[in-house]
Amino acid sequence: MNIVSAVNDALDIKLTEDKSVVVYGEDVGYEGGVFRVTEGLQKKHGVERVFDSPLAESGIAGTAVGMAAAGLRPVIEMQFCGFIYPAFNQIISHVARLHNRSRGRYRMPIVIRLPYGGGINALEHHSESMEAIFAHIPGLKVVVPSTPHDAKGLLISAIESDDPVLFLEPKRIYRAIKQEVSEEKFSVPIGKAKVLSEGTDVTVVAYGAMIREVQKAMVMAKEAGYSVELIDLRTIYPLDKETIAASVKKTGRIVFVGEEPRSFGVGSEIMAVANEEAFLHLEAPPKRVSAFDVIVPYPRGEHHYMITPDKIFYEIERTIKF
Repeated sequence: MNIVSAVNDALDIKLTEDKSVVVYGEDVGYEGGVFRVTEGLQKKHGVERVFDSPLAESGIAGTAVGMAAAGLRPVIEMQFCGFIYPAFNQIISHVARLHNRSRGRYRMPIVIRLPYGGGINALEHHSESMEAIFAHIPGLKVVVPSTPHDAKGLLISAIESDDPVLFLEPKRIYRAIKQEVSEEKFSVPIGKAKVLSEGTDVTVVAYGAMIREVQKAMVMAKEAGYSVELIDLRTIYPLDKETIAASVKKTGRIVFVGEEPRSFGVGSEIMAVANEEAFLHLEAPPKRVSAFDVIVPYPRGEHHYMITPDKIFYEIERTIKF
């Protein structure tokens, strides 16, 4: 499977086994979504379970609040990551808070699917990486898979969670990776990072589409004689601090790689974890390889903005040689 088919399979499994699950959003039903991630689901499960919404992100999120309070498990899609901002009020004021506001009477088992990130030469509002914004909001979980296997397993866990989950799908690798994925139901736990490669010289923490870029940089690092330990966060919040700290205590160095704008982001939180949990083990200052603090450029200038293996290797080497 690739990530598109893995997400589709996860949705199909949950729609089949749980009649409270409904899937909707802009063009999600008849057309199967702008990236065809939900293709075939309406035909199989019916228009009452998989359907198109009006072009109104606030309405998509707001109706999900009512559905969840009434006992359904809505899986909603914002067509592109930057389109979520009109729904910000509903997500922050109601999706994230209703369980607390009602003193536990109502749960909000809502999954918000977001094709996110740059690298596809898209227009404005199509390429944002806003994971840190939502990870900062109490009451929300934020998940970013990097492989088809994790996309399927994490989405099943997200749909089964009684808490709201933002499920960010890195669209530049929607069809870039294929791997063996079981057609049976399985889940990947939310809140648990994965050590993809063991190493001794430096810890690199990344997620989503950046995992592939780091792996390319690791080839360069290996040729230079460096041993890199790679951690795939998989979940931005809750953050797996234990896995990060244990790795930094072993390697003594850490480099974060994320597509987000540099300031006040996930990378800043990773640096805090390294300093708070493994300070006495550090042999070099923690480093961030992030995007710039600017709006994602239009297609002609996007390549200046995107993170490349060369940039990642540069910081890996600089950190090891500190």
